Amino acid sequence: MGRMHSKGKGMSSSALPYKRTPPSWCKTSSTEVTDHICKLAKKGMTPSQIGVLLRDSHGIPQVTSVTGSKVLRILKGAGLAPEIPEDLYFLIKKAVSMRKHLERNRKDKDGKFRLILVESRIHRLARYYKVRGRCQPVVHQHGSTLCRQSN
Repeated sequence: MGRMHSKGKGMSSSALPYKRTPPSWCKTSSTEVTDHICKLAKKGMTPSQIGVLLRDSHGIPQVTSVTGSKVLRILKGAGLAPEIPEDLYFLIKKAVSMRKHLERNRKDKDGKFRLILVESRIHRLARYYKVRGRCQPVVHQHGSTLCRQSN
């Protein structure tokens, strides 16, 4: 499968272990991990940041193997899930910073082109989340459709 806005066709990615049980050296219980995830989410960390911190600092290789459910599902169960899905949030953040750059540098034609590509990705993701029922569309002043978690 190729990339959306580039020539690359790379398929490399890390492979998860075949065994779905936690490794024998991982001694933390499911409740400890769940409490730790909720504590980190209250500090304002995103689900991917929580997973990286648990892996690097606390020696928990896969949250799914220890708890039986993913980080985002644990956060949704506790009512701590982010309002906007993480991938959409970072695309919107990137588009906002690109707009700010273009206000200062009006002649940056390549920047304008890249902004169009980023906004098309935002629209595609927003449409995906709207169809899946994960969020509702909200139109903002720039005319770009953003997404808000339906409560």
